Amino acid sequence: MALMGNLFGHSPIRPMQQHIKAAVGCAREVLPLFEDMAAGRTDRLSAHRQKIDRLEHEADQIKHQIRSQLPKRLFMAVARRDMLEILDFQDSIADVAQDIAGLVDQRSMVIPEGLGEPMLDLVHRVLEACEQAERIVDELDELLETGFGGRESGRVEEMLRELARIETETDELAERVQRKLFSMESTLGVGTVFWYELINWVADLADYAERVGNRIRLLIAR
Repeated sequence: MALMGNLFGHSPIRPMQQHIKAAVGCAREVLPLFEDMAAGRTDRLSAHRQKIDRLEHEADQIKHQIRSQLPKRLFMAVARRDMLEILDFQDSIADVAQDIAGLVDQRSMVIPEGLGEPMLDLVHRVLEACEQAERIVDELDELLETGFGGRESGRVEEMLRELARIETETDELAERVQRKLFSMESTLGVGTVFWYELINWVADLADYAERVGNRIRLLIAR
């Protein structure tokens, strides 16, 4: 652990926590992006995209630092492979948020009338999933100190159950939005395809958040 301390400072997990903060920061910016889409404020979409791009770049820099500095052979409570898998899922949150902003900005998308409320409900719930994953990663220090057992383990398990519940709700909300979208297909025409993809990408944010949690659950179960 002394070597890890030299590489990463006080905690070997701190860079992971910094990374997910940047990744969830990308997801957090998706909400005002969609709020402006719902209000028809297309002049603001580029600014949201630029902010997400900046945060995604920050997340990438942290990711590359972790990958380059994490020792390949080191006896520690969390295996290198486990940390890198969690890192990849975290990074996917940032990448998908960037994809969402890119498509929205390129096409100057405005949420069609009738789709705004269910779409914003989905985005709100997806963001809750991402923030719950961030809170769980913030507990990794405590989990390490307790050897992934005891009261801390039980508390994180409860947080993981809540994350799973939120992600299930996002699936249900995404299907509701998709059904509404398909009812508007004759009006939207080819635009339906882009909206369908966008809905799936938004739901993917919650899916990757749950994958972060599931990987941590495996660490606790060992």
